[in-house]
Amino acid sequence: METIEFTIPLNPRSKKNSQEIVRPKGRPPIIVQSKVYKEYEKACREYVPEMPIPIDFPVNVQYLFYRKDERRCDATNLQAALDDILVKYGVLADDNWKIIKSHDGTRVLLDRENPRVEVTIREV
Repeated sequence: METIEFTIPLNPRSKKNSQEIVRPKGRPPIIVQSKVYKEYEKACREYVPEMPIPIDFPVNVQYLFYRKDERRCDATNLQAALDDILVKYGVLADDNWKIIKSHDGTRVLLDRENPRVEVTIREV
């Protein structure tokens, strides 16, 4: 496999910090992703490459998260959100340890003018 590189020119979002509690009538409350996160996930689709078949062998997935502000965030939550997006859009078959062997090189950085996520996937 050759290295796959692409950029998502959106301010990175975490799933964990974008949740809402919904109380369906007559049922227990449930936690769902917020409208803001769902819009982010949907907007990412445009920038994620189409794959003939999802990657199902060991890879290193590196993310460079360039955020527009210095608000506290958890890099692992940002990673988890992007891992799920790559699975949802068919880049990865799954985000388990047999496929994503590492996130070596992943960083959270600041770029107020050009927030984005730079993604690099390499076979291990």
